[in-house]
Amino acid sequence: MMLNHVTLPAHDYDASLAFYTALGLTQIVAAPPRYARFEMDGGATLSFEVIEGGRAGTAETYLHCEDVDAAYAAARSRGVVFDFAPRDETYLWRRGGVTDPAGNLIILYHAGTNQRFPPWRLDGLMA
Repeated sequence: MMLNHVTLPAHDYDASLAFYTALGLTQIVAAPPRYARFEMDGGATLSFEVIEGGRAGTAETYLHCEDVDAAYAAARSRGVVFDFAPRDETYLWRRGGVTDPAGNLIILYHAGTNQRFPPWRLDGLMA
């Protein structure tokens, strides 16, 4: 596994967009008023998602796996109880999630080229 994507909860889309743009990140996905994704040097991505109901302030950490189902099965065999089993998402990623002891959501996922080059990428670049 390797860490290459983080989604940060947010309260305000416009303020978050301005902040991460000001940091110099390159926006590659826009889904206002809820979600934006940025690409960083080396291909890692960072997102924010506006969360209603007070969940903002806890991060979602994404751990890339070539085979999400195998990683899920291995973790379960070691006693990890997942919040949700691997599933295919509408945004073309496969992911399963578990909450760590501090309440942070850890996601095992595989996105392939759709992480950096989804069909709806703003600049239209394809993998």
